[in-house]
Amino acid sequence: MAAADKANLGPLPLRLKPLSRLTRLYLGLSAYAVSIALMIESRLGNMPWDVFHQGLARRTGLSVGTALIIASVVVLLLWIPLRQRPGIGTISNVVVIGVGLDLSMAVLPTPSLLAVRIAFMVGGILLCGLATALYIGARLGPGPRDGLMTGLAARGYPIAVVRTGIEVIVVAVGFLLGGTLGIGTIAYALAIGPLAHAMLPWFTVRATAPASASTPAPAPSPEAAPAPAPAPEAAPA
Repeated sequence: MAAADKANLGPLPLRLKPLSRLTRLYLGLSAYAVSIALMIESRLGNMPWDVFHQGLARRTGLSVGTALIIASVVVLLLWIPLRQRPGIGTISNVVVIGVGLDLSMAVLPTPSLLAVRIAFMVGGILLCGLATALYIGARLGPGPRDGLMTGLAARGYPIAVVRTGIEVIVVAVGFLLGGTLGIGTIAYALAIGPLAHAMLPWFTVRATAPASASTPAPAPSPEAAPAPAPAPEAAPA
């Protein structure tokens, strides 16, 4: 995948390959919901935002999926002063992941054997990498948390600082509320970036068809060098 394509993961008009992109979007979001459920049922540590979602659910009596939807709506409200615009992928992210998470947790067992719990944790992380590549690659709008981070970055804050700061806060608050923090949380934080980076070229929709081998692409000028892409969201939105 060309460097420019890797850098350009912004939304594209829905009229471009709508069936393929919508299929990727909803497969990705559904898989993301299952990956969260696997991590939660492993009881070895949740994804950072899901430490908060689970803690909120335990304090309020809501399901984890409902807590996720409420948190996502609050995050979307923070888009307003940042002048971020949601896409169909943004709204779908909130609904599909929240509902899919509750359905997945209703079906999945809660294993007691450590080997099975580890398998759930590893499977959840791997599936999340694939899911992230699918829904981001569809280019139908960022998740709520992605949009919050990129919106703050557009105001001049380093995205690495914004991402780390937000996730440290939500993990700390979620842990205090009773969410599960553990080795799975650390493993996810270390693995999700490389996994999504490796899988994104397989699933990212291109704005235009790639140039043929017989037509060499013009060399980019130094002034037109693409900006680095923001890291994908560590937890749904």
